[in-house]
Amino acid sequence: MINEDARVDTAQIGSNVEIAEFAVIRSDVEIGDNCVIHPHVVIESGSVIKDNVEVFPGAYIGKEPKGAGATARPIKFNKKVLINSNCSIGPHAVIFYDVEIGDNTLIGDGASIREQVRIGSHCIISRYVTINYNSKIGNNTKIMDMSHITGNVVIGDNVFMSIMVSSANDNILVERIYDEKLILGPMIEDDASIGASAVLLPGVKIGKGAFVGAGAVVTKDVHSHTLVMGIPAKVIRNLDQDA
Repeated sequence: MINEDARVDTAQIGSNVEIAEFAVIRSDVEIGDNCVIHPHVVIESGSVIKDNVEVFPGAYIGKEPKGAGATARPIKFNKKVLINSNCSIGPHAVIFYDVEIGDNTLIGDGASIREQVRIGSHCIISRYVTINYNSKIGNNTKIMDMSHITGNVVIGDNVFMSIMVSSANDNILVERIYDEKLILGPMIEDDASIGASAVLLPGVKIGKGAFVGAGAVVTKDVHSHTLVMGIPAKVIRNLDQDA
């Protein structure tokens, strides 16, 4: 059912779709079966929404990234968004162009997902999480409220990041230039856990199954199956010994 107060410029709409009042669906949008589009949602051209997706009020899908002349980084993107089946997009979430989201993934209220981001299946990107450009997130990964994933980050499968985790990718603080070879975010391998309010500095690697304690500041690589805590983070013990 399409509400008479919605603007729908595409005919590529599946069966049993609900589009509420004041939603705006541009041309060249594809919406699969059994989707629910709530009031005041905007979906821009080139977006593909697969079956059984629910998009809550005020969400914006297909935002075009613009630097306003202030961004040193060249902005590159394709005018496409892919949201796979059974996803939930929370109120006022903003999903930029050139984003792909796997099936059964939850995007929380007010989350912001920048261009060239790829998110796997069965993930939770919780409330007010920001994911910056060119970041990759694996399957079954959970990133909790108000965490910031900087640009050029790689996060593996089955990773848990608690609330207000922050990450950085830039050690070039004086020149204020952008060099892709030097602007590197953290790499977090499969099964790692990051405690609340931890800080991950540029280029660090968090090994498979490692645990970063709450409030830790990680300045160097963390080996697999290792617990680190403190400022700066130091090794507490090898988690394999706990088995």
